[in-house]
Amino acid sequence: MPGPALNQLHAHRAIHDGAQSGAIEYTDLMIQIWKSEKKEDANKAATLLLDYWETRIISHADAEESGFYQKKAENNEELVDAVKSLKRDHEILRIIVKDIRDILQKDGLNDLAIQKFYALLTVNEIHSREEERLLF
Repeated sequence: MPGPALNQLHAHRAIHDGAQSGAIEYTDLMIQIWKSEKKEDANKAATLLLDYWETRIISHADAEESGFYQKKAENNEELVDAVKSLKRDHEILRIIVKDIRDILQKDGLNDLAIQKFYALLTVNEIHSREEERLLF
């Protein structure tokens, strides 16, 4: 069951901003390691970054979908389509995470995986602002 912070804009925004800034920081660190040509360390950093996405951002999405979105839509029928769009954003994040994990397992960290890490940041940023705008 989602906690009360999900229902308060300032607390919800703080969750989004903290998770996004962490993802940016860890992405930058991974890129630095990759550029230093320490392949094994870069692969470890990429795996840790994926774990961060799953434990911080995807788990937040799961919490939103486990009741917060449903309550919003039940309380305001006009939000039903917005909730569908926001859930689709979450699914896109999950798809990209899976794609990156597949790339890392097959080829290790490479340009395509890095592009997808940046895509995660972009989708998450847009999603967070839209969610705050539409639901609060």
